[in-house]
Amino acid sequence: MSEMTTEILEQNLGKIVLVRLKGGKSLRGRLRGFDQHLNLVLDETEDTTNIENVKKLGLIIVRGDNVVLISPPPR
Repeated sequence: MSEMTTEILEQNLGKIVLVRLKGGKSLRGRLRGFDQHLNLVLDETEDTTNIENVKKLGLIIVRGDNVVLISPPPR
């Protein structure tokens, strides 16, 4: 993971981020932590894959191998 990626993730700790996973699943949650493998700890997480049926997941760990995209909140 590059220094720039680490810096951006550190700046967004405690903020809501959007995460896209392999297979098309989308999550929205508060970024609580991450490591060099891009494993993520998300709190207050919601599965937003089907916007008409948003599922609350709570505190989860996302394995970095499954992460396709992380989007910080709009400014």
